[in-house]
Formats: sequence, C-alpha cells, structure tokens
Amino acid sequence: MKKAIYPGSFDPVTNGHLEIIKRAAVLFDQLVVLISVNPNKTSSFTTDERAGFLRKVCYDIPNVQIDSCTGLIVDYFKANDCDIIVKGLRAMSDFENEFQMAHVNKHLCPGAETVFLCADSQSTYLSSSMVRQIASFGGDISPFVPEAIKYDIMKRLDITAKKEER
Repeated sequence: MKKAIYPGSFDPVTNGHLEIIKRAAVLFDQLVVLISVNPNKTSSFTTDERAGFLRKVCYDIPNVQIDSCTGLIVDYFKANDCDIIVKGLRAMSDFENEFQMAHVNKHLCPGAETVFLCADSQSTYLSSSMVRQIASFGGDISPFVPEAIKYDIMKRLDITAKKEER
C-alpha cells in the first residue's frame, strides 16, 4: 500500500490544487493533503479554514485525508510512514525550487521519494496568491477556485462588501 503526501500552503485551495489531488488520489492507495504551516509566512486563512476548504472539496475522494504540520515535511513523512511526496509543477520556476527541495528532503530522509505532477494547461498560471489578489480587488474568482468554497473565500475576504461599495 503506497501512502503519499501532497504538501502545500493551500491558502486557499485552487482548481489547480484540486486537479493535482484528484490525479494523485488515483495513483496512490492513500493521499494525505498536508497543509504545511510556515511560521515565517503570513497566511490569509487559518489552518482550520484551509482544512475546512480542503475537506469540502475532497469529500468525495475516499482515499484522501487532510492534515497539517508545522515542522519539516520529512519529519511528518517519517512519523506517518509515508512512501511518496507529491508536488505539482506549473512552470520552470516551480521545477527549480521543487527540484532543490526534493534533493534536500532526500538528504534528510533517504526514503523520501518525490513525484512531480505537471499542472494541466488550465492551471499553469494559477496560484493561491493570484486568487487572493483578484479577490482583494473584487474580481471574479469563479474560474479559479472550486465552486463549493468560492462563497466561503469571498465571505472570509469580505469581497461581498467590497463589491457593494463600488
């Protein structure tokens, strides 16, 4: 039984993230979508909110579980008997960063194999920060986030009030 983790900030989860989750869930017996909490980074959504968003959009994928960690990914990997780290790639810049991280993870934990999944063509330009920026200006985030959480994101970022001010 192969257990994989798909770590990320998911701040918030996008259609691109969901596409990678669905593909990885087919490849592995168990997939843990791991909210990686970076104390040096300011998040727009709390860890609990991000976990709630992920549970809402992954409810129908039976082999997916949601978890979070505040330390090194490889520490979680070892403590939870994982086999694979899944990373999504959008562009060459992603590859360079993730390639370095895969080697560091392999050095810290020789059993940590990383599998890269390329984003589909609809998601290569998409990022959580872009979604937050569009939302902050009252733009339509519908094409970029799962419908099930769109209103929650807009409400949390107080987008409905901003649209009414216009």
